[in-house]
Amino acid sequence: MHHFMSIEGIPVQARNRALELRDLLDHHSHLYYVLDRPEIEDSEYDRLLRELVDIETEYPELVTQDSPTQRVGGAPLDAFRKVAHVTPMLSLGNAFSVDEVGGFVRRVEREVSRVEGYCCELKIDGLAISLTYRDGSLVRAATRGNGIEGEDVTNNIRTIRSVPIRLRQIPEGIPREFEVRGEVYMPKSSFAALNSRLEEADKPTYANPRNAAAGAVRQLDPTITASRGLSTYMYHLELPGLVRSQSEALELMAAMGFRVNRNFAVVAGIEGVEAYLDQWRDRRHDLDYGTDGVVIKVNSLTLQAELGAVSRSPRWAIAYKFPPETVETRVLDIIVQIGRTGAATPVANLEPVLVAGSTVRRCTLHNEDEVARKDVRIGDSVVLHKAGDVIPEIVKVIVAKRQPDSRPWSMPEGCPVCGTELGRDPDSAVRRCLNPLCPAQRRERLCHFASRGAVNIEGLGESIIDQLVDAGLVDDAGDLFSLTPEQLLGLDGFAERSAHKLVEAIAARRRVPLHRFVNALGIRQVGEQTASDLANHFGSLERLASATEAELLGIEGIGPIVAHHVATWFASSEGRELLAGLRAAGVVTEPPSGGGEGPLSGQSWVFTGTLTGMTRSQAEERIRALGGNCGSNVNSKTAVVVTGADPGGKYAKAVRLGIRIFDEAAFLEELSRLESGA
Repeated sequence: MHHFMSIEGIPVQARNRALELRDLLDHHSHLYYVLDRPEIEDSEYDRLLRELVDIETEYPELVTQDSPTQRVGGAPLDAFRKVAHVTPMLSLGNAFSVDEVGGFVRRVEREVSRVEGYCCELKIDGLAISLTYRDGSLVRAATRGNGIEGEDVTNNIRTIRSVPIRLRQIPEGIPREFEVRGEVYMPKSSFAALNSRLEEADKPTYANPRNAAAGAVRQLDPTITASRGLSTYMYHLELPGLVRSQSEALELMAAMGFRVNRNFAVVAGIEGVEAYLDQWRDRRHDLDYGTDGVVIKVNSLTLQAELGAVSRSPRWAIAYKFPPETVETRVLDIIVQIGRTGAATPVANLEPVLVAGSTVRRCTLHNEDEVARKDVRIGDSVVLHKAGDVIPEIVKVIVAKRQPDSRPWSMPEGCPVCGTELGRDPDSAVRRCLNPLCPAQRRERLCHFASRGAVNIEGLGESIIDQLVDAGLVDDAGDLFSLTPEQLLGLDGFAERSAHKLVEAIAARRRVPLHRFVNALGIRQVGEQTASDLANHFGSLERLASATEAELLGIEGIGPIVAHHVATWFASSEGRELLAGLRAAGVVTEPPSGGGEGPLSGQSWVFTGTLTGMTRSQAEERIRALGGNCGSNVNSKTAVVVTGADPGGKYAKAVRLGIRIFDEAAFLEELSRLESGA
């Protein structure tokens, strides 16, 4: 087929199709990430993106900085470059009561006349950001910093899909270069998922979504930022003269392609402002983002200029802070929970209380240093809130209500379950029960072993495990496989049929995929993903068990702490005894490939994001059953990347490398085709 050629030797057809695809992809990305109303299936978006990747791979000269394929780029930095803001990013004065808001309105209306309205906007609890556009394309993103100087985080902000890399519309009269300002935030759903992953890896969790957003933006590696599920709302257009009011500025930013929070309203006088505050005081808890107040601005930009600023705060705006939703309750007891790795965590049992939409009965106190810092005691009246509207937290003790015979709480010297000494980790504030045979640790290890992401024994829940341990029938996971129906009949809730059913469910798990088995062992800081990495690298339990720390460190994604925990566990007498007991019980591990040939033999599949129709473990098992391997990192040898909700940096890397991408619907369709032999 003959192609008309351009001067540079690139077919005109390819050049035009690349332009067309970029416009299409920008359009549908805007619908999905900014307006929340997609018009096409994810699989169709991925098909268009793959076509553009193919064209850009064949003709690299066509790649532009604003191409949708270039969201994630650039090597990790050693440090962020400081940048000065063209105009200062002012901080707002705060109002903590409706009376203070009334005082602000009265001051404004004394200074200027004809205040037609106030623009009220929800105050997003995130990280302030400034975006600079030149000739319609994003050229710089900077944090607020001290208001005069911030940090250049351009490569990280480019990964956030609600940020336009190029504008959808360039309004008439707009200067060649201009700024917009707004907030980067982490949705509550992304925050919960991130903390869950951190807990699984035995890493510190974030206290609230704002801290998590700030931490994500300040990652030196943009691929990590891309995986954190961030979003944005822009609220300030640094373009005096182009629009007449704040509400017009918001509408113009939306037209240019920015994500604007549509819950703003222009209201008249203090009555209108108070009605807006009343409307959102409780409704804000139903939103998927944290908002700690309302920003009230004089809507007219002419009047804003007339009012000016005092110090580094504008006189035409104020931030009303909702009183934190705090409640008073009482600490009934402080107990110590022992986890599967022996970690001892103090937990406050509370008088049940409703806070931010749900009833709270318990609250973690994290560690003994935190208890001492807040001086929380049994019997104390305390102020409770939910950090980021998510995690119950004791804010402070009401000392005035403390009983005279109150005593400071201290961590018991011995484990509350087995009495063994609680030793303190030298590098952290955590104490651990040093007895690997502790019933509490045994219980947690057994619960973990039987859980869905591990061996997945159907019907073996926590209450049954408690009974098995208390009755002396089970000490470790190997003992599960020698249980008889007759033994179970002596426990509460078992009849002959249910006893036989559980024994059969346990026996069905004598063959275990290696990655599930490694996760089931309960090694510190080894969750599902790390277990898959280890299984894929070593291929057999024997090779993994004999690996040195140096060999473990050679695996991408395995650091020195994880390598030490893995090597130490397999070298320990407890680890060797557990493995010997499982072998004696007839438990066999299956290699990562699924143990046989299949249509996906030799192929490596990688998953990113959250699947809705099945767990990631279930999806990976179906790939292995078809002969494929499941990897944790995308590279040139990866055959397919499957994307669920909120895909991370693996998706962007797959796009860059031109790897085949399936959304969940396309993945299920492909699975059905392969499993039916079609």
